[in-house]
Amino acid sequence: MSETSERSGAAEREQGLRRRHLRFGWAALLAFAALGALLELFHALKLGAYLDAGSETRRLMWRLAHAHGVLLGLINVVFGLMVAHWSKGAAAQRERASACLIAAACLLPLGFLLGGVFVAGGDPGLPVLLVPLGIPLLLAALWWTARGVR
Repeated sequence: MSETSERSGAAEREQGLRRRHLRFGWAALLAFAALGALLELFHALKLGAYLDAGSETRRLMWRLAHAHGVLLGLINVVFGLMVAHWSKGAAAQRERASACLIAAACLLPLGFLLGGVFVAGGDPGLPVLLVPLGIPLLLAALWWTARGVR
């Protein structure tokens, strides 16, 4: 394979990665900002299933889902904007960071959201176990990104 075609392939992968994170990040922002608006509506309507004293766990889990979803959406947008700033020799590291970041951006907010749906006796439901799965993925993505950016 010639050096020119290798550079062309690398540039295409870089553009694909950039588009993927920008699309994913903006979609996450839309989804979790809409969740925040829905939670505000629940507040405005004084919805008992959301505001009653026995719903504290649900309310906390859903607020955590909203906050983490919006924040991870923003992190994905930033990652997409800075793809071109990675060291040239760090393509594999960038791919790992990308995969971990998207997985974490799915697992963390969904764990909180679904944990709030299936509350039992004041404890979040079993889907909250997605959260501790997402934390090391997020930390790995941040580590590789911090090391790979030139």
